[in-house]
Amino acid sequence: MALSAALPHGGGPDASADDLLRARAALLSTNPRQRQLTAEALRAALADLYELWLTSRCAAVGVGCGSALIAVGALGRREVVPYSDLDLVLLHDGKRDVAVLANALWYPLWDARIDLDHSVRTVGQAVQVAATDLRAALGLLDARLIAGDAELFTAMDTAVRRAWRTGIRSRLEELAESAQQRWLRSGDIAHRVEPDLKNGHGGLRDVQLLDALSAGQLVDRAGPDVCAARDLLLDVRTELHRFAGRGRDVLRAQEADEVAAALALGDRFDLARSLSGAARTVVYAVDVGLRTARAALPPRGRARLTGLRTLGRGPLRRPLDDGVVEHSGQVALARDANPARDPALALRVAATAARTGMPVATGTLTILADTAPELRRPWPRSALDELLSLLGAGPPAVDVIEAMDRTGLWGRLFPEWGAVRDLPPRDRAHVWTVDRHLVEAAARAARLTTTVARPDLLLLGALLHDLGKGRGGDHSSVGAALAEQIGHRLGLPTSDVETLCAMVRHHLLLPHAATRRDLDDPATVQRVVDTLGGDPTLLELLVALAEADGLATGPGVWTEWRAGLISDLAERCRAMLAGRPVPAPEPLTGEHRALAERAIASGSLHVAANPPAGPGTTTTIMVVTPGRPGVLALAAGVLALHSLQVHSADIRVVELSGGSAAVDSFTASPRFGRPPDAALLRQDLMRALDGSLQLADALAAKERDYGEPPASGMGFGDVETKVLWCDDEATGAVVLELRTTDRIGLLYRVVTALESKAVTVRWARVVTLGSSVVDSFGFTGPGGPGVLPPEVREQVELAVLSAAR
Repeated sequence: MALSAALPHGGGPDASADDLLRARAALLSTNPRQRQLTAEALRAALADLYELWLTSRCAAVGVGCGSALIAVGALGRREVVPYSDLDLVLLHDGKRDVAVLANALWYPLWDARIDLDHSVRTVGQAVQVAATDLRAALGLLDARLIAGDAELFTAMDTAVRRAWRTGIRSRLEELAESAQQRWLRSGDIAHRVEPDLKNGHGGLRDVQLLDALSAGQLVDRAGPDVCAARDLLLDVRTELHRFAGRGRDVLRAQEADEVAAALALGDRFDLARSLSGAARTVVYAVDVGLRTARAALPPRGRARLTGLRTLGRGPLRRPLDDGVVEHSGQVALARDANPARDPALALRVAATAARTGMPVATGTLTILADTAPELRRPWPRSALDELLSLLGAGPPAVDVIEAMDRTGLWGRLFPEWGAVRDLPPRDRAHVWTVDRHLVEAAARAARLTTTVARPDLLLLGALLHDLGKGRGGDHSSVGAALAEQIGHRLGLPTSDVETLCAMVRHHLLLPHAATRRDLDDPATVQRVVDTLGGDPTLLELLVALAEADGLATGPGVWTEWRAGLISDLAERCRAMLAGRPVPAPEPLTGEHRALAERAIASGSLHVAANPPAGPGTTTTIMVVTPGRPGVLALAAGVLALHSLQVHSADIRVVELSGGSAAVDSFTASPRFGRPPDAALLRQDLMRALDGSLQLADALAAKERDYGEPPASGMGFGDVETKVLWCDDEATGAVVLELRTTDRIGLLYRVVTALESKAVTVRWARVVTLGSSVVDSFGFTGPGGPGVLPPEVREQVELAVLSAAR
């Protein structure tokens, strides 16, 4: 569409702001019969449209000698997305009638309800406000003349840029602090399910920060990698505006597929991966840029920047290791270092940086990327030692490995890394991309090295345990094959390679068995021991790896409940390996036996609860019903009604001298605050039993009022609901596994569905992963233990799927 034709009168002085809106609407039309502009072409067309209208309006109202209309912000940068605000400055030389001129420009835009940020300044006022208001200064660095007095604009532009160059040394701390606060508010684009494309860490504001540092002549202009990242961020934001029909900076999960399709980037996971790579490129550039800017300051003017890495103040060149020195607070190569002849040098530099907490100098990374040789198979022992030293440094290694990866060094050490780089996970519990999760897991494992006999294998196993993701097939099996080739390349002995492969292949064995199977059944323990080949060292490593993996996944994943179950399973396995008796199921405590006796004597239901030991811990709730089956479903519903998250449920029938009682034991934790009093739980449970409390209706109302928002991890949207039959041949148990999106009262609905099919639930395990869950149920059918005909299975499965949706 020709823009002169889009506006009446060819965009002449008679074109109104309403005409501008109509022309913009025509550009944004989503009519499938019209060929849509690409995101880049649309931004250019919108910028041209606004400039055409503003130019004609300036001509109509007399903007000329002694006045100029200037665009800042998106229009100044010609990065206009569909619903960008117009940021305009009317510059003048002291005109007395400037208010009349301003009103003639602003009022048509206001009347048309176009979002407008405006100001009226003289050159002196513009320079003064830039000197005191950081946001205004950054905006004026993007200033561009639209119409009017070019000399007046040049005078302002020259003065503002000169003031910025001379004053940035005193404003660098303010600039860094402002960015840090913005990152805290908006989070990391690379690791967020709903990223803020503009304000998030690695977003468009950070690209503008780099431009500001460049304008201050502290760093070079952004390179092609940052420019490509900026273009992707702009393209995504453009399509987001186009589909949303309004200004938006946060990309919601439900819109990601449409945006990805518009940009021919596959699905939402492909888009997330591309965005993660772009954002991490920007983050690394900002980190380097701020560090370079600080290093460029005169020594007395160097202020510590909040949120940046601490830089040392030692001698100009202080030896740190062979071929490695500290230079101006950064880890650098010694003058006589020769990367081409020292194959371990790159890893030695990295390990030194992690150990000292100092960043690697950008120039050093560049030299190593250009000159360091490929490590031959097997690696020299010195290189393996430096890798272990790097991983063993713990959390400080994370940023060092990120810098190595952004400069290509990490991928040369581990070519297999490319398949997981920037790969988003498929569940919401994860807060990191897969590659970052692996590095975080290794950092967590570093704190557990004193708990195992082979800390080296623990670190390597943590680094590699999810490396098989993104390749199709079972990631544990694929990862084990990759671990084998990496282990041999690192120069590990054959026995160590076998252990490393087993760690990767079985890294989910303990968490799954502990949280989805009946630990009181000796056959469960026997199956785990057999899978591990009776190797106590492997068991020890997998216990530590499970903790590191859980801690690196996200908040709330490694809980006291999960840790306790894995510890219990591991202790039972150790006993079996050592030939000791496997601990039997815990008998009823004196308190619980007394509770059962009271229930039998009174003929009524009783409830008891042990308070949690502290914040983040679980509570045990016992529901005892005399002479009748348990009330598992109703009890689960009441607990959900009181905002208790159930982690496990066990059902036991107790035979006492006075009769029998069903004991339903729940392990639960309050979603917030403290758990309710047991008397209140009993009261509501009695009401549910007599029908005066309609649990289904009450839970539906609670879900409407208190349904949880999407998690802040990397997963997208609701998970697909699946039912899997995981019958345990070793134990003869019938086990159903449900994978679905978590809902308030889900356990109540599912158990109710199972009971409706004459299925008796013996135990349940609930694993919450962000907003998704994996619920496992061990039960017996109408025909008794281990017997569930195919037709009954089909009915049970349909009932469970219906209850979960």
